[in-house]
Amino acid sequence: MSAADTVTLDDKLRFLGSAAAYPDLGAPPDCVETHMSWLFFAGDHVLKLKKPVRFAFLDFSTLGAREFDCREELRLNSRLAPGVYLGLLALQAGPAGLALVPEPRRPAPGRTVDWLVQMRRLPAHRNLLGLIAQARVEPTEIGALVAVLAAFYRHAPTTGLTAAQYQARLRRGQADNRAVLLRPPSQLRDAARTLDRFDAKLLEHGALLGARAQNGKVVEGHGDLRPEHVWLLKPPVVIDCLEFNARLRQVDPFDEIAFLALECGMAGAPWIGAHLLEGCSIALADRPGAALWWLYTADAALRRARLAMAHLLDAVPRTPARWPPLAQRYLERAQIALDALDALDAVSATTNRGTP
Repeated sequence: MSAADTVTLDDKLRFLGSAAAYPDLGAPPDCVETHMSWLFFAGDHVLKLKKPVRFAFLDFSTLGAREFDCREELRLNSRLAPGVYLGLLALQAGPAGLALVPEPRRPAPGRTVDWLVQMRRLPAHRNLLGLIAQARVEPTEIGALVAVLAAFYRHAPTTGLTAAQYQARLRRGQADNRAVLLRPPSQLRDAARTLDRFDAKLLEHGALLGARAQNGKVVEGHGDLRPEHVWLLKPPVVIDCLEFNARLRQVDPFDEIAFLALECGMAGAPWIGAHLLEGCSIALADRPGAALWWLYTADAALRRARLAMAHLLDAVPRTPARWPPLAQRYLERAQIALDALDALDAVSATTNRGTP
């Protein structure tokens, strides 16, 4: 058995977290662990190592799967973050130990034991989430973001989903929400009632949702459009596209925009949502209507509540006390959206009856 065959995950992390991996830097990097990767902040660059994990929605369990996903990450993120994703690095094991080898320099003497994505480090002070926390976001900056997003959606390929397929996906997502949010011993307040309300709205507005797919409005989008992925540079860039599952990138642009609006509101800037909706409606010449906006907002909030609670399904959950309160906040946002939808539906029903 060669030395490369005995390299463990701990060996990789120990090396990547040491100064030895970055001879030009001469110092160990800062390391951040996420649900699916480790990020190493080394000087002007960030390196991402994917965890060798398998979930229902992704599989990084093999070296080949991680390499493929790294290449997809480069390809897809070039759309909204040009010049940020720089290339792949091979983590190689050889007689002298581990080394990082830029892909253009391969083949090298060692054996590749993993792959990392190399990114340009972006200025932390221009991240949208941080700017919201400091109340330093300007409407003109959101206007610039709208221009970038609208251009992206105008050129995004359509998916060819039928109305029935799109409706079925939304129902499957809601079934996933139920499976997690009602899983014992969950004590989330009003979870069952909120889920029941959204089930009713999906049924009531099924034709509206299906028409979006039927009219070619469902495209290959970003898939995870959150403020922590937005940098208000000139022009703005959006990183961390959801690269590992093509189906989850197949979205209505206004679904993604409602998701970003929800997250900005959760962070303390609800005004951003109105700017995003109005700006994208004009730029895309598409006004989907308030009912669709609140449907997508409720759907996004329930999905985020589910993903929060899903952390507790890990064998060893990280920060387990964090997730139930966060899920409860998202449930409350879903209830607000459903209340707004109820009000719209009541007005529509009154109008249809011809009541003065």
